[in-house]
Amino acid sequence: MTLVRRFNNQMPDIANIFDDFFGGDIFNTPSVAGKTTMPSVNVRENDDEYFIEVAAPGLNKNDFKVEVNNNVLTISCEKEENKEEKDEGFTRREFCYSGFRRSFAIPRNEVDESKIDARYKDGILNITLKKREEVKPKPPKMIDIK
Repeated sequence: MTLVRRFNNQMPDIANIFDDFFGGDIFNTPSVAGKTTMPSVNVRENDDEYFIEVAAPGLNKNDFKVEVNNNVLTISCEKEENKEEKDEGFTRREFCYSGFRRSFAIPRNEVDESKIDARYKDGILNITLKKREEVKPKPPKMIDIK
């Protein structure tokens, strides 16, 4: 939350008080059901591949859409849940929609788009992007000293 210094000799502006309170970190906490949250993502690289790990528990692999377009990898998810209860004279219906969309720029001409693999297991979406052979680091060539 942002701290704002107020002076005793000034009348506080009501609009600013609400902006200070409602604009702070209090609303950046993880979301409850029905709202969009942004999952945590880890990105790693080694000599042969890039790895993207998306923490998204409670979903299944059919909820995700992974696509590559113009050197941008986009991971999106949409989930809809409908619940209905009927009991003595009343009906209760709840609709819950949640989703997210993350995009990552892929270094131009470094990834073989035909060798991108995505797997979802134990609440983690793992995406592997294989580098093209021509961009992989080559071992140093030893020169004989004469």
